[in-house]
Amino acid sequence: MPKFPFEATLEEILKDSEQFVDAVFSCLESEFLIMPKGAGFVEYAVFERGYEALKAATRNFTEILPERVFPVTVDEPISIVVLRTMLGFTPPEWGYVATQRTGVEVSQGFIRSLDRKVRMAPETPLNINGVTKSRLEALIRTACQLLVEGVPEVRKDQIHRLDKADTKRGLESVRNLAGMGVPYAMLLYERFLGRPFAGHRDSVSELIGDSLESAIEETLSKAGISFRKTKRAEKIEGFDQAPDFIIPSEFNPQVIIEAKITEDDGTARDKVTRIQHLGELSLAGRSPDDPKYEVIACIGGRGFGVRREDMKKLLIATRGKVFTAKTLDHLVENTRLKEFRTK
Repeated sequence: MPKFPFEATLEEILKDSEQFVDAVFSCLESEFLIMPKGAGFVEYAVFERGYEALKAATRNFTEILPERVFPVTVDEPISIVVLRTMLGFTPPEWGYVATQRTGVEVSQGFIRSLDRKVRMAPETPLNINGVTKSRLEALIRTACQLLVEGVPEVRKDQIHRLDKADTKRGLESVRNLAGMGVPYAMLLYERFLGRPFAGHRDSVSELIGDSLESAIEETLSKAGISFRKTKRAEKIEGFDQAPDFIIPSEFNPQVIIEAKITEDDGTARDKVTRIQHLGELSLAGRSPDDPKYEVIACIGGRGFGVRREDMKKLLIATRGKVFTAKTLDHLVENTRLKEFRTK
């Protein structure tokens, strides 16, 4: 039975790196077809209620006027998400355009907070005291203008963001799609341009990584190992970017663990570079046989299974200490973590 890289010496890895790359590839798993819903996930039935409320308020999208749309966004806040989806904008993009068009400052912080608040409580009427009212009015006024105007003239080598089946010709396009079945080819084309679930995947990207981190936490806790799990963007002395886990603590780092999941090979390359940098930091002013701390990589996702050269770099940077969800049960016994085991 072939060895896993964490069971081999660095000399063995350097001598026959291909077999160890194959060993890691064989136990990589991808969950890109399944995503966590996460807090704030909007079910279709809720989204549809917002759509119907907006449709009724605008008389079947024949009168998309701020004075008609604003009240429904306050009483049925999920209609704000529906309106943004019609535009095809992210929350910050909508806020930026609204600021440009109306002169009312709609900050990214405000629009992100509003969007999350609506998704968390989609059918709870909004409190529009203070600046919320003027900013929401600016958003609604901008959306109505854009939907009525349709696509302006652009150069032949450009495409406008509103050049979509439901917004290309202003209200005519909206009414046509609201009153008939959407042409399937056009629906598929727009989906091709936008990627299904792209916005949702971006919003739950941290949760996707949490599954691997939770498994590592469980493994460490089960062995009674003291560890420090860092927070996103936390500053830790001695590291320009904090590793995910430090054992036993940031005051005496002896083992560090990076937990990385990616479905994209380009992103995987960036993550490999990050772990290589940690390997270099561990050797700063030290001999190769006496690193400051041991670097461990726990990885998942099909992105890591694309570039063989990147995996070789990862194996060398960690001296073979590369684990996947399938091999986490070997984590403690095959690393310096066993020195800190108390159970």
